[in-house]
Amino acid sequence: MTIVDKLATTLNRNDEGPNQELARDIAGRADREAVTELIGHLHNKDKNIQSDCIKILYEIGSLKPSLIAGYSKEFLTLLEHKNNRLVWGAMTALDAITLENPEIIYEGLEQIVDRMNKGSVITKDHGVNILIKLCSIQAYADHAFNLLIEQLKSCPTNQLPMYAEKAISIVNASNKAHFIHTLSSRLDEIDKDTKRKRVEKVIKRLS
Repeated sequence: MTIVDKLATTLNRNDEGPNQELARDIAGRADREAVTELIGHLHNKDKNIQSDCIKILYEIGSLKPSLIAGYSKEFLTLLEHKNNRLVWGAMTALDAITLENPEIIYEGLEQIVDRMNKGSVITKDHGVNILIKLCSIQAYADHAFNLLIEQLKSCPTNQLPMYAEKAISIVNASNKAHFIHTLSSRLDEIDKDTKRKRVEKVIKRLS
């Protein structure tokens, strides 16, 4: 059986069960040939096959990122695709492999940020994760942090608490004041009490 034979869409399944099971199997066996086959089908004429394959690839990435890290440039290219499922799926895959292949991801930052600003909430969420991971690498920290601050200034207030909480790990003595100031400047914009309290908790923890 080929990979296509095992996809949810081929099996006439409306759930992600077959795709998740296939991802676990491929990751468990470290099956690089299967990964190559999945990459090839990202350009299949059938959008359902495209969608299943990107799903399996980023699921593999979450389990064994090294298996898909060699395809960083392919995922970056997909950020320009007309199929939005491939766009946010590619960003999810890039998030999974950032620490495996940071140099290539960093080189693609302009493209990543551009897509974050234009894309869906899921696209932005994973883009922010990428920036936070790059902030943990000294060579890329300053630039990535400045880009992260721009996201914190402009993101929807619904997303701000989650982004702030995730970013705590990369806040240090040199960037703490800037980080706190950015969060503080947005407190009045947050309508929901629970959301505002989460941001205030992050500020208090760092102060």
